[in-house]
Amino acid sequence: MNFKEVLLVVNPISGNTDKKGIISEVQKELEMHDIGFHQYTTTGENDREEIKSIIDKKNIDRVIVAGGDGTINLVAKVVKKYNFPIGIIPAGSANGLAVNLKLPDELSEQIETAMGDNHIDLDILCLNNIICLHMSDLGINAELIKNYETSSIRGKFGYLIQSIPTLIQSEFPFKFKIETENCSKNASAVLLGFANASKYGTGANVNPKGEPNDGIFEILIFKKLSLSDILKTLRNETDPDPDFVEIIPAKKAKVTCVKPVSFQVDGEYIGKESEIEIKILPEKLRIAIP
Repeated sequence: MNFKEVLLVVNPISGNTDKKGIISEVQKELEMHDIGFHQYTTTGENDREEIKSIIDKKNIDRVIVAGGDGTINLVAKVVKKYNFPIGIIPAGSANGLAVNLKLPDELSEQIETAMGDNHIDLDILCLNNIICLHMSDLGINAELIKNYETSSIRGKFGYLIQSIPTLIQSEFPFKFKIETENCSKNASAVLLGFANASKYGTGANVNPKGEPNDGIFEILIFKKLSLSDILKTLRNETDPDPDFVEIIPAKKAKVTCVKPVSFQVDGEYIGKESEIEIKILPEKLRIAIP
């Protein structure tokens, strides 16, 4: 292990996971290797400033995140300016980035990976000056996340409970104009996705050719709701039906909505937006992987 001081960032309310066991196991592993242990628990207030302050004052040379995609995104905003990897212990509701990076399921293996020397240099998307590491979208999924965030039930079951009222209340299909460096088109969709990976946290393989470090993102135009096609994505079928989803690769894009549409980034509801500009940042995010 070629680092000396570790900061463990813990989101106490992400998912439905008890974080005490994670904290204890990480601390024990670091003490065995005589590595400094520091912990920060997010509060939702000034988290970025607090994390940066600890990194600078304690000479942190690795950060481990125990939380979901939103917590990883929060830490990435700080750490992308430093030249050291972050480790991930998936502890959110869906853990989409962890699914795409094929992180292990067992805590002991997650800790071993988070402290390991193997890493990927991840592309960082920027959507209206908001960074995205995994998946962002406009439409019905963002509406579902908004409803989930106001619910008292966490985890995947919480999403399931909110899916029916979301479907009933949604005003889909939504109308978009999409402009990339290679094309311009109008589209009608239930969901317009911006993908830096292949899968959602559910395991749905919606973007089979997507790679998180290839310098390209994909725009996913989901044209309709289809249970049979959704099941195909869950079975990891590699050729999505073009009548269900159209995929447009791009390095930069602009999307204009006919009327404001719900928008989410890495599992966090942002609000309703009328226009989204997407690009890939020159920086990379170094993440420890198996």
